[in-house]
Amino acid sequence: MAAKAQAEQAEKADQGDQAQAGEGVKITARGVNVWYGENHAIRDVNVDIDDKTVTAFIGPSGCGKSTFLRCLNRMNDTIEICRVEGRIEMDGQDIYAPEVDPVLLRARVGMVFQKPNPFPKSIYENVAYGPRIHGLAKNRAELDGIVEKSLRRAALWDEVKDRLSAPGTGLSGGQQQRLCIARAIATSPEVLLMDEPASALDPIATAQIEELIDELRAKFAVVIVTHSMQQAARVSQKTAFFHLGELVEYGETGQIFTNPRDPRTESYITGRIG
Repeated sequence: MAAKAQAEQAEKADQGDQAQAGEGVKITARGVNVWYGENHAIRDVNVDIDDKTVTAFIGPSGCGKSTFLRCLNRMNDTIEICRVEGRIEMDGQDIYAPEVDPVLLRARVGMVFQKPNPFPKSIYENVAYGPRIHGLAKNRAELDGIVEKSLRRAALWDEVKDRLSAPGTGLSGGQQQRLCIARAIATSPEVLLMDEPASALDPIATAQIEELIDELRAKFAVVIVTHSMQQAARVSQKTAFFHLGELVEYGETGQIFTNPRDPRTESYITGRIG
């Protein structure tokens, strides 16, 4: 009996090690504070974001979740009055270090916004744009391959393969958002940030995007901001609850929704705040 218990314990430990190896920490944030002028928008956020995992940021409007998301690929650099302090590392490298080029960083950390925003170009050119400017294809055949692979990953290839020269803006809302996802993953990023990617879509398109997010986590660390707690529960493995600029609680999604440690989290989930 003791030997059997030992064997089971060893197997569990081995499984735990394998899980840890497969989902190592991709991004580490320590002491992150963000100001917009005098407004202290984010206060002392500490979080580890795992690779090959969907992490959801939830919380009321204006709580800082999108602001923090934009810290992860330095999108806040484009806002003149914005100031970011603290340390954010990806694979151990400080992404705010002077030698880090934000443009190259954004090729490694793709982003999809709330409203579909395809370029006023063809479907093909929307996806080819990033690989072309970053020199990821040696010739047209390689570029064609990247475009097809990205559209396939975004579950859009079969719908558009016969009209790649048609304008991306002519697609339906759900198709446009999947085109934007294809565009974001065409540079082979390591992390994919999604700021309420389904909030402007109908239920069918939303379900397609959610299914796609689940597939994409096999390749990327995915971080999604969502107002929908149901969506967070469906698509994520980890959840972070933000409130008034603070990261109140972070953990396994199931635990956050069924057994939150902080009373503010429980109040938000049960609808008493928000």
